[in-house]
Amino acid sequence: MTINQTQDQIISEFSLLDGDMEMTVFYIMELGQKLPEMNPIDKTELNEVKGCQSKVWLTANIENNGLQFSADSNTAITKGLVSLLVRIFNGQSPDEILSADLYFMKKIGMERFIGTQRSNGFASMIKQIKMYAVAFKAQLTAN
Repeated sequence: MTINQTQDQIISEFSLLDGDMEMTVFYIMELGQKLPEMNPIDKTELNEVKGCQSKVWLTANIENNGLQFSADSNTAITKGLVSLLVRIFNGQSPDEILSADLYFMKKIGMERFIGTQRSNGFASMIKQIKMYAVAFKAQLTAN
Protein backbone atom coordinates (compact mmCIF):
# COMPACT_ATOMS: atom_id res chain seq x y z
CA MET A 1 0.00 0.00 0.00
CA THR A 2 1.19 3.53 -0.70
CA ILE A 3 1.68 6.15 2.01
CA ASN A 4 -1.46 7.99 0.87
CA GLN A 5 -3.55 4.82 0.75
CA THR A 6 -2.53 4.04 4.32
CA GLN A 7 -3.31 7.60 5.42
CA ASP A 8 -6.74 7.38 3.77
CA GLN A 9 -7.37 4.10 5.57
CA ILE A 10 -6.46 5.70 8.91
CA ILE A 11 -8.74 8.69 8.16
CA SER A 12 -11.57 6.27 7.39
CA GLU A 13 -11.04 4.36 10.65
CA PHE A 14 -11.03 7.56 12.72
CA SER A 15 -14.14 8.88 10.95
CA LEU A 16 -16.07 5.95 12.44
CA LEU A 17 -15.38 7.44 15.89
CA ASP A 18 -17.31 10.56 14.84
CA GLY A 19 -15.02 12.97 16.69
CA ASP A 20 -15.67 11.38 20.11
CA MET A 21 -12.58 12.42 22.09
CA GLU A 22 -12.70 9.61 24.64
CA MET A 23 -13.19 6.93 21.98
CA THR A 24 -10.43 8.44 19.85
CA VAL A 25 -7.89 8.41 22.69
CA PHE A 26 -8.92 4.86 23.59
CA TYR A 27 -8.52 3.80 19.94
CA ILE A 28 -5.04 5.35 19.75
CA MET A 29 -4.01 3.44 22.88
CA GLU A 30 -5.47 0.26 21.36
CA LEU A 31 -3.37 0.79 18.22
CA GLY A 32 -0.29 1.04 20.42
CA GLN A 33 -1.09 -2.34 21.98
CA LYS A 34 -1.03 -3.88 18.49
CA LEU A 35 2.44 -2.51 17.71
CA PRO A 36 4.86 -5.43 17.30
CA GLU A 37 7.12 -5.89 20.32
CA MET A 38 10.39 -4.01 20.06
CA ASN A 39 13.55 -5.89 20.96
CA PRO A 40 14.51 -4.72 24.48
CA ILE A 41 18.14 -4.50 23.31
CA ASP A 42 17.08 -1.64 20.99
CA LYS A 43 15.65 0.46 23.83
CA THR A 44 18.81 2.49 24.26
CA GLU A 45 19.53 6.19 24.54
CA LEU A 46 20.95 6.03 21.02
CA ASN A 47 17.54 4.98 19.64
CA GLU A 48 15.55 7.43 21.75
CA VAL A 49 13.66 10.09 19.79
CA LYS A 50 14.83 13.48 21.02
CA GLY A 51 12.13 16.08 21.61
CA CYS A 52 9.51 13.75 23.05
CA GLN A 53 8.24 14.25 26.58
CA SER A 54 7.63 10.50 26.85
CA LYS A 55 10.31 7.96 26.08
CA VAL A 56 10.06 6.85 22.46
CA TRP A 57 12.46 4.44 20.84
CA LEU A 58 12.67 4.08 17.07
CA THR A 59 14.91 1.93 14.91
CA ALA A 60 14.99 1.22 11.19
CA ASN A 61 16.56 -1.22 8.81
CA ILE A 62 16.18 -1.74 5.10
CA GLU A 63 14.71 -4.79 3.39
CA ASN A 64 14.09 -4.94 -0.36
CA ASN A 65 14.70 -1.16 -0.68
CA GLY A 66 11.94 -0.47 1.86
CA LEU A 67 12.47 0.73 5.41
CA GLN A 68 11.21 -1.39 8.28
CA PHE A 69 10.64 0.43 11.54
CA SER A 70 10.45 -0.83 15.07
CA ALA A 71 9.18 1.45 17.82
CA ASP A 72 7.98 1.59 21.40
CA SER A 73 7.10 4.13 24.07
CA ASN A 74 6.66 4.13 27.81
CA THR A 75 3.19 5.73 27.54
CA ALA A 76 0.11 4.22 25.92
CA ILE A 77 -0.99 7.25 23.88
CA THR A 78 2.48 7.97 22.55
CA LYS A 79 2.92 4.30 21.65
CA GLY A 80 -0.33 4.55 19.69
CA LEU A 81 0.86 7.67 17.89
CA VAL A 82 4.19 6.13 16.89
CA SER A 83 2.32 3.00 15.75
CA LEU A 84 0.45 5.16 13.20
CA LEU A 85 3.74 6.39 11.77
CA VAL A 86 5.20 2.88 11.65
CA ARG A 87 2.07 1.73 9.83
CA ILE A 88 2.32 4.55 7.28
CA PHE A 89 6.05 4.29 6.59
CA ASN A 90 6.87 0.57 6.94
CA GLY A 91 7.99 -0.91 3.64
CA GLN A 92 8.29 2.45 1.89
CA SER A 93 11.44 3.49 0.05
CA PRO A 94 13.59 6.34 1.35
CA ASP A 95 12.42 8.54 -1.56
CA GLU A 96 8.75 7.84 -0.84
CA ILE A 97 9.27 8.69 2.84
CA LEU A 98 11.15 11.90 2.07
CA SER A 99 8.55 13.13 -0.42
CA ALA A 100 5.53 12.11 1.70
CA ASP A 101 2.86 14.68 2.42
CA LEU A 102 1.39 13.75 5.78
CA TYR A 103 -2.20 14.98 5.83
CA PHE A 104 -3.92 12.39 8.01
CA MET A 105 -3.25 14.33 11.25
CA LYS A 106 -5.25 17.34 10.08
CA LYS A 107 -8.04 15.16 8.61
CA ILE A 108 -8.55 13.22 11.85
CA GLY A 109 -8.31 16.40 13.95
CA MET A 110 -5.32 15.14 15.88
CA GLU A 111 -4.57 18.56 17.36
CA ARG A 112 -7.84 18.29 19.33
CA PHE A 113 -6.76 15.26 21.32
CA ILE A 114 -3.01 15.65 21.67
CA GLY A 115 -1.57 18.69 23.36
CA THR A 116 1.29 20.91 22.28
CA GLN A 117 3.90 18.73 24.00
CA ARG A 118 2.72 15.59 22.19
CA SER A 119 2.47 17.52 18.91
CA ASN A 120 6.12 18.52 19.28
CA GLY A 121 7.05 14.93 20.11
CA PHE A 122 5.06 13.66 17.12
CA ALA A 123 6.95 16.09 14.87
CA SER A 124 10.20 14.76 16.35
CA MET A 125 9.14 11.18 15.49
CA ILE A 126 8.46 12.21 11.88
CA LYS A 127 11.80 14.02 11.73
CA GLN A 128 13.60 10.90 13.03
CA ILE A 129 11.88 8.71 10.41
CA LYS A 130 12.94 11.14 7.67
CA MET A 131 16.52 11.15 9.03
CA TYR A 132 16.56 7.35 8.75
CA ALA A 133 15.31 7.70 5.17
CA VAL A 134 18.13 10.14 4.35
CA ALA A 135 20.73 7.80 5.87
CA PHE A 136 19.43 4.71 4.03
CA LYS A 137 19.11 6.65 0.76
CA ALA A 138 22.78 7.62 1.06
CA GLN A 139 23.66 4.00 1.81
CA LEU A 140 21.72 2.75 -1.20
CA THR A 141 23.33 5.25 -3.58
CA ALA A 142 26.79 4.43 -2.23
CA ASN A 143 26.31 0.71 -3.02
